[in-house]
Amino acid sequence: MAVLKLYEYPSEVLRQKCERVNKVDDELRRFLDDMLETMYVDKGCGLAAPQVGVSKRIIVVDPNPSDEDLSVRRPMHLINPEIIWRSDEMVLFNEGCLSLPDQRAEVERHEKVRVHYTDYNGKEQELLADDLLAIILQHEIDHLDGVLYIDHLSRLKRSRLITKLNKFYDERKHSNTKKA
Repeated sequence: MAVLKLYEYPSEVLRQKCERVNKVDDELRRFLDDMLETMYVDKGCGLAAPQVGVSKRIIVVDPNPSDEDLSVRRPMHLINPEIIWRSDEMVLFNEGCLSLPDQRAEVERHEKVRVHYTDYNGKEQELLADDLLAIILQHEIDHLDGVLYIDHLSRLKRSRLITKLNKFYDERKHSNTKKA
């Protein structure tokens, strides 16, 4: 497995609507494995293909990405995921994103979702998700349509978050310059 390059906001690939995957084969499974490895290394609980520069409808998720106890991991590979049902009940969750490092914001999401997808072996599946898994799935499927969690915020909150993100980028760049 390999760790893939992570694309960060405002990279254009994060705003593209992704294409459907037509075939599940060994090459795609290697990519799914690499995505999962990248997600674990970067300490995420979800990763969408555009976040590693690929505009395909692919996500990987694990609501239990524990570093210490690998037995609690529950990795999932979802190809062409589609939300086919959403609960009326909504929940607030303090979301972050690997493509917007060091930033978090309260986002309202559906409490439960039903997702149709193709699995790692090419089999059609459906999943009813609630709690954290439902939030992760909504967040990652949004990525496949070029939507970031900041798009669910008010204009003022989004502007403040982007200002903080740019400050983070400047500090990181300055820190890396000092090391060189």
